[in-house]
Amino acid sequence: MRLSKQLIFAVLILVLAGAGWLYFYPGSKAGIDRNSTAATEPAANRGQRRSGQALPLVVVRAAAEAKINDKLSAIGTGKAKSSVAVTPFTAGRLTEILVTSGTKVKDGDVIARLDSEAESILVDKARVALKDAQTKLKRAESLRSSNTVSAVQLSEAALAVDNAALNVREAELALDRRAIKAPIGGIVGILPINAGNYVTISTTVAMIDDRSDLLVDFWVPERFAPAISIDLPVTATSIARPGETFRGAISAIDNRVDPTSRTLHVQAKITNPNDALREGMAFQMAVGFAGDTYPTVDPLAVQWGTEGAYVWKIEDNKATRVPVRVVQRNTAYVLVDADIKPGDQIVAEGVQSVRQDGVVQIQGQPAPEANTSAEPTASVGERG
Repeated sequence: MRLSKQLIFAVLILVLAGAGWLYFYPGSKAGIDRNSTAATEPAANRGQRRSGQALPLVVVRAAAEAKINDKLSAIGTGKAKSSVAVTPFTAGRLTEILVTSGTKVKDGDVIARLDSEAESILVDKARVALKDAQTKLKRAESLRSSNTVSAVQLSEAALAVDNAALNVREAELALDRRAIKAPIGGIVGILPINAGNYVTISTTVAMIDDRSDLLVDFWVPERFAPAISIDLPVTATSIARPGETFRGAISAIDNRVDPTSRTLHVQAKITNPNDALREGMAFQMAVGFAGDTYPTVDPLAVQWGTEGAYVWKIEDNKATRVPVRVVQRNTAYVLVDADIKPGDQIVAEGVQSVRQDGVVQIQGQPAPEANTSAEPTASVGERG
């Protein structure tokens, strides 16, 4: 009984050995020509084929181009487009004030008056003198025809008329200047004086601001000096009115950099709709610059190794590692400095399975066909 079991076991071993020889020996009809298989299989994927694994499945996105966004932010202080402290031409006592705080005035509107009785009298006297001079001139002209008046006397009479006319103009100007007028159109501020006060030529009667536009002064680092130019668009956000953005443009640039702070004084003009902004407000200024053009890739495509950042570029389903230098990160893409052209297929997902020179399958595309152009290597049996 024991001997029969041993015979059965020996026969089973022989059968298994023969089956293995038929399957694995290259010279047999059923054998696998491993050399031929190796010759037709891509080198990077032989290991995967032997183990029965599929090609790495990746998601690619085409590279594009974009300009680097260089943005300047600075705090600025606003002031009215025009602002004037109104002072009288002459000293005197205020008899009336014709405006109040917040009044909108036009250029030339009278906002206050000084006592002007003496100036009115001088105007009347000058006009009487002019009328008298004109009468004497007419008499001299009529007598000249009979040679009763000499040519010199007639000339003196005409000169007297001209001088009298100038005296009238001078007196009228003095009277007109007793009325204090707005030199610009704008809005009157808080009045510092009242009617009845005595004022001089240095007394401020009112402040008038033209704030249809606002000028914002701010200072930028000297490295931005070459990029700043007149009419460059800006945006301003008022700290007092968060959530609102006001647009404008650069209106003035200083001609030198401050050697102490290494900054350049810049002035921007912004619109003031509905008179919402006031002089003295603080603004967060933002100026954008269009910089150099760089390739862009998906943010998930950028990987990091011991030698720095890199991405996987796919050409004919073959992966190539491309070193990159990250220039700028944005929400939708990353600007990089690398040997990448617009349209290049860059791996965005599945990067963990990609190897240098390895063949991959792109999601949504058919699997690459095996290379059948290489001649299979002769098997051991064929050599013999």
